[in-house]
Amino acid sequence: MGHNSNLLPPATAAPRSARISYWLLRTLVVNPLFRLVFHGRVEGRPPASRGNPYVVVANHGSDLDPPLLSCAMGRPVSFMAKQELFHVPLLAPLIRGLGAVPVRRGHVDRRALDRCLAQLQRGWLVGVFLDGTRSPTGMVERPRHGAALLAQRSGCPLLPVAILNSHRALSRGSMGLKLVPVTIRIGTPIPAPASRDRQTMEATSQRCAAVINGLLTGAPLPGSGPEQAS
Repeated sequence: MGHNSNLLPPATAAPRSARISYWLLRTLVVNPLFRLVFHGRVEGRPPASRGNPYVVVANHGSDLDPPLLSCAMGRPVSFMAKQELFHVPLLAPLIRGLGAVPVRRGHVDRRALDRCLAQLQRGWLVGVFLDGTRSPTGMVERPRHGAALLAQRSGCPLLPVAILNSHRALSRGSMGLKLVPVTIRIGTPIPAPASRDRQTMEATSQRCAAVINGLLTGAPLPGSGPEQAS
């Protein structure tokens, strides 16, 4: 599905250093982690390596989700991540290198929103975890409106994605990894909402939640079958 590109200014390339940092981290760190440690699989059709930006909206069960999802998408993804993660040793430099945007939870963070709009302008995908925090079950439980607002502001479609088993691989409060298989299932794009009123934001957010939870519980995917991440 297309999007109203008139809502975004003309594209400007990301700084070369940012692109190099992203691809080095993805190739040398994240891809081996996803493929070799967690036997990662991608089901569904990732966005084309070049093309229109999307707001990738996903469930959130683990701090592993941003780098694993970046790997599965096959093109740069800039995640909205709680600002506390930018003070975690080892994780902080990784998520910075992967283009994450710090967000203040519990606030309307307009600076973070503007940064995400800039990333979409550059052709990156922007990732938003629908609950805004980790779920102990991995399911979407209380969807927030941030992804719908970003899609409405940018005109970019929402791409629902389900991350299976990351909440078991690194559960909330756990200090060690569990070597369980992780699968990422990619759904069909959802058009950006036409209005910013509360009813539309709620309906769009609930639709995303329903699609993601369906993917988590085995809803069939259109198009391609499973493929090994590369």
